[in-house]
Amino acid sequence: MHERTGILLVVSGPSGSGKTTLCRRLAADKAAHYSISCTTRQPRPGEIADLDYHFLSGELFAARVAAGDFLEYALVHGNHYGTLRSEVLGFLDAGSDVVMDIDVQGAAQVRACADPAIQQALVDLFVMPPSDDELLARLTGRGTDSAATIALRMTNAIEEMRHWPSYTYRLLSATHEEDYARFKALLTAERLRVSRLAR
Repeated sequence: MHERTGILLVVSGPSGSGKTTLCRRLAADKAAHYSISCTTRQPRPGEIADLDYHFLSGELFAARVAAGDFLEYALVHGNHYGTLRSEVLGFLDAGSDVVMDIDVQGAAQVRACADPAIQQALVDLFVMPPSDDELLARLTGRGTDSAATIALRMTNAIEEMRHWPSYTYRLLSATHEEDYARFKALLTAERLRVSRLAR
C-alpha cells in the first residue's frame, strides 16, 4: 500500500510567466511527473515530439476528444491543447505527483472533473508575472514570435490574469531561483497534509 496517493499540481499563468520553466525543472529534479500535453499547433524550433508535446493532427485530436481520452482540452491561440487521462491517473494511483502546465480553461475543466481521484489529488497554482512591462519583455525576448503573435499573447495574458482568484495559490514571479524555491515549498507542504496520507 502506498503511503499516499499522488498530488495533481495544476499550474497556470500567461505565456512568459515562467510556469513551463518551473514545471520542467520540477520534473528534471525527479520531484514530479510532467504531464505532456497534446497540441494541434506546429512544433517550434527545437521542440521534440513526445517530449515537449504530443503533436496531433486536428482529425486525430477530434477523434480522441470523441473517445473521451482527454482530462481537459481547450482552444488557445487558435490551436487545440489537451491532457490525456493516461498522462495523469496511473501516476497518481502509484503515489507519484503529477504537474500540469495548462491554461485557465483547462484548469477550470480539471476542477470540474467528477473523478474522485482527481478531486482528492488536485492543487492549483497561478503564476503571475511581476508586471505587464516585465511580461512584454519576456515575450519579446524569446525571439521566436512575430509582433502580431506577441500582441495577441499580451491581450490573452491580460485576460488570463483576471482568473487568478479562482486558484488556491498564487505565485508572484520574481527570480528563477526564488520562484522555484517557493514552487517546491508548496509541493512539500501539500505532501505533508494529513488528508493525503493513507490511514
